[in-house]
Formats: sequence, C-alpha cells, structure tokens
Amino acid sequence: MRFAIYGSGGVGGYYGARLAQAGHDVTFIARNAHLHAMRHGGLRLRSALGDVILPRVQATADPKDVEAVDAVLIGVKTWQLPDVIEGLPAVLRTDTAVITTQNGVDAPEELASAVGRHHVLPGLVKLFTSVSAPGHIEHIGGPGSITFSEWDNRSSDRVTRLRQAFMNSGVTVETTPDITAALWTKFLFVTSFGGLGALTRVPIGILRGMPETRSLLTECMHEIRMIAERSRIALPADIVARTLAFIDQQPEQGISSLHRDIAAGRRSELDAWNGAIARRALKIDVPAPINTFIYHSLLPLERLARVAAGG
Repeated sequence: MRFAIYGSGGVGGYYGARLAQAGHDVTFIARNAHLHAMRHGGLRLRSALGDVILPRVQATADPKDVEAVDAVLIGVKTWQLPDVIEGLPAVLRTDTAVITTQNGVDAPEELASAVGRHHVLPGLVKLFTSVSAPGHIEHIGGPGSITFSEWDNRSSDRVTRLRQAFMNSGVTVETTPDITAALWTKFLFVTSFGGLGALTRVPIGILRGMPETRSLLTECMHEIRMIAERSRIALPADIVARTLAFIDQQPEQGISSLHRDIAAGRRSELDAWNGAIARRALKIDVPAPINTFIYHSLLPLERLARVAAGG
C-alpha cells in the first residue's frame, strides 16, 4: 500500500519505519535536521521489539511532492494540526484514509471539519518514542500498538486492508467496539500522567510509587471519568483501576511527550490535554480542580515557549 507519514518524529517515524521495512511505499513528510538526515542517511529505529535500519527513505518537506496515497498517518502534535490541514489536501484522493494518532480527543473532529468526515479514521497509539537524534527514532517502551476505526465502529474494506498492512509489518493492531471510548480511555491516562509528570518533573515510576502523587494521579483520573460520564462517553466502570494497573506496568523511567516538551522549553500539548479538561469542566459545570491547577500552573511556561518559537 502507499502511505504518507505526515509528521515523522517519534510516532510517525516508528510506524513509518515498520511499514517501509515490510515493503510498503512510504513517504515521510518532515522538516529541518530530521528531514536532512533522512534524505542523506535514511532512518534508524531502535526498539526492543526489533530494530529497523533503512539506508534510504523517501522524505520531503512539501506534501505537494507526494503522490496521492491510500492512507495518511498523522504523527504531529495537536498544536501542529493547522499546518497539516493546510497541506493535507495535496496527498488525498477520493478514498484516502487519514489516521489520527494525537493524544487528545479533539483531533479527529478538527481534521474532519477540514477534509471531510469520510476521510478520517479516529485512532490512537500506545508507545513511548522520541527522536534521539536526526534520523534516529528511539522506542523506549509500550507495546507499539495502533488502534483505528470508522467513526461508527463498523467494519469496512479499507479498515480491514489497513489493519492487515500494519500487522504484516510487525505492528500490533488492537481493535475496539467503541473508538470514542478508546480515545477517552487513553486521554484519561496521558492527561493525568503527563500533566502531573510535567508539573513535578519526575518519571512515571516515582509518580506511581509515592502515595502522595499516586493519590493525585487517581484524583485526576476521576475528574476526567466524571466529565466523560457527563458527556455520555461510555467508559468502563473500573476505568481508573484499570489505568492505574496499566501505569504500574510501564517502564519506571517513562515520561510523557508533554513532560519532555515543557522541560525543554518547547511548545507542548498542554492546551489539548489538561487545558481541554479545564475548559470542558467549566462548560458542563463538573469540578476538576487538580487538572485545572495543573493547566494553570504550566500555562506560563507554555506561553513563554510559544513566544520563543514565534507563535
């Protein structure tokens, strides 16, 4: 199949490398030093699930250079979606699927409003990755799985073909009876763990291990669960206990992309994570004091990063 990987950092680079190694026609859309490295030295993925070395890859900064594809994997951060929306039509044909992977619950609708709901397959991934150096992707932990579906969760030929393509590339493909609930399930995890990790500047092992921060994690999750319930999102009754059990299984040095970006003084997804919870809580009159505190506490750093980036 023909794929475009729009945003070729940790997430896009991981799945694009797996797909390309399996023989799929993959074009990476990237920029700056990472693009230069891929053009001149290929792409390397280091992973406990198997390394991938691609001496040559197709890579460009301009989506107009990409022929129409069967699927586009969107691997950028939520705040980068406006740039993607501007360039995305160049790679689409009538039946091209656009798979979202963003940590948050608003990205599928944002993309659908721009390119049409029929193109978008809401999705999520489960892995810890980063760009360790230009042209090098490091898979730190997590199952490396991907989940995506039609909006109404029905079976379709394109979803079946895409799932098979990923599975044949060595990627675990998880299915779900309710993609919206699956997105919120991950949202509950990343927002609580990511927000508190960014605020305390400690990895997941310490957050879960100290009674005080474990209690804060639990309360963060309960706030999100209550907002989902009020919004008629069908999360499992034991979602908080399940998520804590999942956290206990993660590598103890794991940190979120939000934590990493804020610590480095870069723009982050704070607005789409704890910020989204704070706004929804206010709108529907559900208390969310911990998520709101996290958002307000980190917002000055986020705004400084935006000024430094010129945005």
